[in-house]
Amino acid sequence: MTNPIIVIPARLKATRLPNKPLADIHGLPMIVHVWKRAMEAGIGPVVVAAAEPEIAEAVTGAGGWAVLTDPDLPSGSDRVWAALNAIDPQGGHDVVVNLQGDLPAIDPKVIAASLLPLAEPAVDIATLVSEIKSEEERDDPNVVKAVLAFAPGTSVARALYFSRNAVPSGAGPHWHHIGIYAYRRAALTRFVDLPVGLLEAREKLEQLRALENGMRIDAALVDTVPFGVDTPADLERARALLAKS
Repeated sequence: MTNPIIVIPARLKATRLPNKPLADIHGLPMIVHVWKRAMEAGIGPVVVAAAEPEIAEAVTGAGGWAVLTDPDLPSGSDRVWAALNAIDPQGGHDVVVNLQGDLPAIDPKVIAASLLPLAEPAVDIATLVSEIKSEEERDDPNVVKAVLAFAPGTSVARALYFSRNAVPSGAGPHWHHIGIYAYRRAALTRFVDLPVGLLEAREKLEQLRALENGMRIDAALVDTVPFGVDTPADLERARALLAKS
């Protein structure tokens, strides 16, 4: 790992909050807030992979870097891969962080933590988890659970599975998966070329495609889950959070 880049995929089509990347938060579009947080992480250049010109214009108007991608790409991972190959066809960036564009209040240190598992050369994809604090969070199918076990005194562990159900059974902690990924470039190239997996389709979790094909995912432990914006109510909460910062 020598030269990471952060790519933020963004598109206007959202069922619960249309035009979400352009939603105003204290005078700036949400995507610009995310771009600023990514820059503050200090791990490498940041580019927004925009599905529409309006997003690209908002980012470049704020002094950021954006690249247009095919609006019909099927997933954020495909959009990240397309943007990376458009701006870096020579492969100068060997690690790419896929950062969601709906995390305007994310702590930049959390973004940087996504790289920690890649210190182990055998890891293909790195991600993040936080300990689940309540039964409501554990039982919520919208909260993805990562199945892993941290050895005493460690904060990185290998992910064995991901599910919307409260797994594993028995006594012990459960882990809230945070959907930020740091891919080795070769791993991302392989991942987007793989067909949708049977477990991926069943759980509706893209990362299972990697596990089904023998790729290794490790997760770093962080203290809190970044607040994501999916609904108008979430947007109001994000405005309140950022008003305090």
